[in-house]
Amino acid sequence: MKRIIIRAGMTPFEQFDAPYLMKHNSIGGNVGNLIYQYSIFRTLMTEGTTITPDYYYYDEERADEINANFDLYVIPLADAFRKEFVPTLRKYTRLIKKLKIPVVVIGVGLRAPFEPDLDGGFPFDEDVKAFVSAVLERSSMLGLRGEITSKYLTRLGFREGIDHRVIGCPSMYAFGRDLHIRETNITPESMITVNSSRLAPQNVLDFITRGMEEYPNHYFIPQWMKELKLTYTGTHPIADLSVTNYPVKMSDPAYMNNRVRFFLNAQTWFDFIGQADLSFGARLHGNITATLAGTPSILIPKDARMRELTDYHQLTHIWANDIKADTQLSDVVANADFQSPVRVQARNFDNFVDFLNVNDLEHIYQETNYPENVPFDRQMAQAELLPPVQPISGVSLEEAVARFERFFPEQEKKIADTQIKVKEKLAEKDKKIADAQKQAKAQLAEKDKKIKALQKQTTTTQKDQEIAALKAQLAAQTKKMKHQQGTLNRKAVRAALKTADLFAKK
Repeated sequence: MKRIIIRAGMTPFEQFDAPYLMKHNSIGGNVGNLIYQYSIFRTLMTEGTTITPDYYYYDEERADEINANFDLYVIPLADAFRKEFVPTLRKYTRLIKKLKIPVVVIGVGLRAPFEPDLDGGFPFDEDVKAFVSAVLERSSMLGLRGEITSKYLTRLGFREGIDHRVIGCPSMYAFGRDLHIRETNITPESMITVNSSRLAPQNVLDFITRGMEEYPNHYFIPQWMKELKLTYTGTHPIADLSVTNYPVKMSDPAYMNNRVRFFLNAQTWFDFIGQADLSFGARLHGNITATLAGTPSILIPKDARMRELTDYHQLTHIWANDIKADTQLSDVVANADFQSPVRVQARNFDNFVDFLNVNDLEHIYQETNYPENVPFDRQMAQAELLPPVQPISGVSLEEAVARFERFFPEQEKKIADTQIKVKEKLAEKDKKIADAQKQAKAQLAEKDKKIKALQKQTTTTQKDQEIAALKAQLAAQTKKMKHQQGTLNRKAVRAALKTADLFAKK
């Protein structure tokens, strides 16, 4: 029996409703994380294997528990090599250094501009080196998301093909060696799904907005945690109210017309998007989900992370620089090659499986590339999953009231708990400061005592030196006096003899 612990906030089978998910951040801030986690669960769940999420609790204090209860730690990551993720990298590094079990990173990438300056380096280089080095102590090699990340690690001194290998995004292998993208007839009446990112360039956001207008039978699929809160409660806007090229508030048409769906698990996302004729937008996993479900998709890469994955998997796309003010989605659809990911899937899958073998990972493809009895699929067939969250503007009054009664007390409790924790941390810091001040005072007092002792010792030594000097002077004067006395005595004798001699001559 293999016991695996994996970086994840939930299993693909768990029924976490929106309030729970928001309270515990079970999606790691972005629901797209569920897609590559789904793939790894399905791939590594062999007969008798248990896979347990770490629920994003990876403090080094867990090392003994993990060593005792698990045989393998699997860490799938997105664009983890970035400034904002440094604290997490450091925590994982400290934990991994204390682990005695294998640790395998299945997918990690660099966040950088579309045209990255790798030679210039990044502020987090040393943290990345420490993390990668720690992982390599516990596994054969890291799996990277693309060539840009590979070049980055090579520049840091790690060896391509030995320390790291490009495997793409693990999500692309969720259902095995083959992709089956449907040939659909996309018309203005077609159902399409839309995904977007506030971080995309303005021309991209404008293009996506035009596409939603051109295909009114659309559903917007947000991915950020704060968008789940907006969908579930109607508050708060996720950006300035003046924004017009992204659904940022409940009064935007997508929300008001009940054209938003926020998914709480990967499987219902696959099921829903599989009914669409097209998916398009600036979200990587928003479109990979469509590709895996067999729906044609068009991705708009906005940075190096998306660029390297687009290149590796040959994802159907349009570059942001090619989008003009008059570019229409229908024109892009007419010229798109929706089958391009299919043509490289088998090659990429074989490379991925070889990576798993190099790291001695058990997986469902060890005997055949087309397993018929998949433990994950059996368990998924029995799972009762929650449907996607609809915007509060599209539900009944009873449902809206139920949401308020469920969410806001929990939110207030969470805020209160957070305030208590902050106060406890502040009190702990104050205690540490007070202890440090007390220790500093004690050290200063000890130093003062030593200084006074030295001063006293110095004063005594000076007095001894003065006495010795006086004694030396006295001895010198005594010697001089004795010398002078002897001289006088000799002179007196000579004078007496001379006087006697004079008297004798008379």
